[in-house]
Amino acid sequence: MGMGNTPIVILKEGTKRDKGKDAQFNNIAAARTISDAVRSSLGPRGMDKMLVDSMGDVVITNDGVTILKEIDVQHPAAKMLVEVAKTQDQEVGDGTTTSVILAGELLKKAVDMVDSNVHPTIITSGYRLANAQAQKILVDISKKVSYDDDKMLKQIAEVSMNSKQVNAMKDFFSDLVVDAVKTIAEKGADKKWHVDLNNIQTVKKTGTSMGDTQLVKGLIIDKEPVHSAMPKVIKNAKVALIDAAFEVKKTEIDAKIQITDPSKLNDFLMEEENMLRRMVEKVKSVGANVVFCQKGIDDLAQHFLAKEGIYAARRVKKSDMEKLAASTGGNIINKISELEKDDLGYAGLVEVKKVQDNDMTFVSDLKDAKTVSILIRGGTKHVVDEIERSLIDAWSVVKVAIEDGMMVTGGGSTAVEIAMQLRNYSQSVGGREQIAIDAFASAMESIPTTLAENAGLDPIDILIEMRKQHKAGKKYAGLNPFTGKVEDMFKLNVIEPYRIGKQAINSATDAAVMILRIDDVIAARGMPMPAGPPGAAGSMPKMEDD
Repeated sequence: MGMGNTPIVILKEGTKRDKGKDAQFNNIAAARTISDAVRSSLGPRGMDKMLVDSMGDVVITNDGVTILKEIDVQHPAAKMLVEVAKTQDQEVGDGTTTSVILAGELLKKAVDMVDSNVHPTIITSGYRLANAQAQKILVDISKKVSYDDDKMLKQIAEVSMNSKQVNAMKDFFSDLVVDAVKTIAEKGADKKWHVDLNNIQTVKKTGTSMGDTQLVKGLIIDKEPVHSAMPKVIKNAKVALIDAAFEVKKTEIDAKIQITDPSKLNDFLMEEENMLRRMVEKVKSVGANVVFCQKGIDDLAQHFLAKEGIYAARRVKKSDMEKLAASTGGNIINKISELEKDDLGYAGLVEVKKVQDNDMTFVSDLKDAKTVSILIRGGTKHVVDEIERSLIDAWSVVKVAIEDGMMVTGGGSTAVEIAMQLRNYSQSVGGREQIAIDAFASAMESIPTTLAENAGLDPIDILIEMRKQHKAGKKYAGLNPFTGKVEDMFKLNVIEPYRIGKQAINSATDAAVMILRIDDVIAARGMPMPAGPPGAAGSMPKMEDD
């Protein structure tokens, strides 16, 4: 018996489905929209973006990953590009815009190849070969940089700040950044340098200018002494770190205390006072003259501590307590009665300073200062936030330069050199993959062309000039966006850590390959998807041809 014409429903009602080329084009269009969003912020001539969220909070930045985190991206393929930026940020801390532009460009080249009936699997295998070869080229053209080479490390920090708001004072900030990173760098058992950036603490305060930003070899605790009579400066501080309250414990269960004799009431209150007094005496007996308490301190206990000339701060953040323990060598104690002399940490100086309207505690002159703090100052909250983002980028690149000991030149020079060598390599590969390798090479050149566009120069002229110089063997020829000329980037000290390029090319390739391999998108109802096939009204995001 025939089935008749009953339709078979497999997918839930309202499910949208894109297949084959439609799926690929729509995904690529969405991903390219993301890459175009950050394009204009690349390089020293890049522009900033103002992002306003649904709550009305404003962020002004040109940091690629910050822009993409703040935009509420809906399309699933576009989200993959946001992931590229996040990975780049976690691994290197800089080069986020570069990696996203590169991924967008690889996808744009793929569209043309898919149009010419090159199968996506051939494109992806070609891209993989090109990526592997690009990594080899990158190692070949890199130069060494050492922990002691302050001048080079400073240049690396400066280059990462070139495109940021702080570039007017990059000389001052790069000194600060290199000093901070070198202070916390440690040699591991493998004889290599390791830097844990969690040991750099930032404290932001508006007011005065960014030139008043200062580095403290130690910690800044955003707390004031609990009692006005406490000393403001303590030299040779013996620091007690206590995660317990200086308060009389209330009973856990509902207890009722009946007092029949009025004199007993006095005894009861005296006993409470004595309990607090004993806590303070315990602290004094072990020789502590500074107390950082993670919990509360009773008013009476504050009075006793002040009488003994002991400095105390309460409700200190857990993260600050851990940093204090690491840098003063003290132990965090959970029970005041268990405090011993060996648990105390040491700081050469603990002092209270007024910053804007607040008192803050500066703990400095530490024996093994493996923690540094940066007090960031600036005119407005937005400026202070952007300085912090710029500094995080800068010390991240100095960190990876010290750890890897390798650097490459910027200004698009590395990208053009990789592109030139990839074109030579593609001829030796043969087969259809070489089309994809050539496309990969062209995608690499989007970095110098974007730099040129953002500087208001003619990208084609610049690219021709760069190719000419690289053909002539000038490996480090790159664009100087300030003069508009192609110059030796090494002489201009435009350098960046090798890991920026390595990670950017890797993650861009991974994202492009992943998006290219998708030939069917099935979205449940309510999921965002570009409607209809390419060219249909309202389907594809509008693209300018660049």
